[in-house]
Amino acid sequence: MARRKRPPEAENHERWLVSYADFVTLLFALFVMMFANSEMNKDKAKAMSEGVKQAFEEGKMPAVLAGILGGTRQFKGKGNASVRGPEGREMGGAAKSTTGQMAELLPSLKYLSAQLEKEIKAGQMQISMEPRGLVITLHEAAFFPSGGDTVNVSSYSSLAKVAEAVCRLPNPVRLEGHTDSIPIRTARFRSNWELSAARSIAMLELFTTRFNVPRERLAVAGYAETAPVDSNETEEGRARNRRVDIVILNELGLRSEPHASGSAGDPPKGQAATMK
Repeated sequence: MARRKRPPEAENHERWLVSYADFVTLLFALFVMMFANSEMNKDKAKAMSEGVKQAFEEGKMPAVLAGILGGTRQFKGKGNASVRGPEGREMGGAAKSTTGQMAELLPSLKYLSAQLEKEIKAGQMQISMEPRGLVITLHEAAFFPSGGDTVNVSSYSSLAKVAEAVCRLPNPVRLEGHTDSIPIRTARFRSNWELSAARSIAMLELFTTRFNVPRERLAVAGYAETAPVDSNETEEGRARNRRVDIVILNELGLRSEPHASGSAGDPPKGQAATMK
């Protein structure tokens, strides 16, 4: 009798499930790791935010930032400091640069905040630290007539304090005019662009002729309504947008400025420095 042949085994079409399960497991592990890392970054960001706020209030920005970044500042001499991380290891250039740029103009911030305390409380001015430098905001109502570019004489004493701080620094300064979104068309100004630029120029003329700020250290810009700080849907927001910003540039802000003519590789005039 002939031996009956065993029927061939049916092909398993579900073998791909094994590889798929491995892939899903690895993908899940990746998402878990990314989520855990994001939570750590949130904690660090929160710590940085709280530290910066405390430092601005107490005038201790360099020490607070160094502590958050995990190191201490070791001073080798007057005006010369190195940032070291845990166990005394030198920190990377990026961390040094960030700390230096944040702390660079803090003495000026503290000085102006004290000198202009009355104006700040009255809502006439605002002082803030931005990545590009120290920004002194002049609100239109206190410094210019509505739709005009003549600086109010009553504001000269306040502006003299700002000019004094500017003169004590070698940093370049940019005068930026801003308006709200409501179009203007008068016999003098055909657009918000002209008004914003005219106010910057008026501030330049005042700083150079009355307060003796070197003209070569100043630059003017008119932004019209293109850089609002608040909504233009409310009168309160529009009032905040009508302003002139006096920007004392730090090293980071200088990178976007054109270099003065001269030999190739020459640094721009007015290298950033701290107030003595």
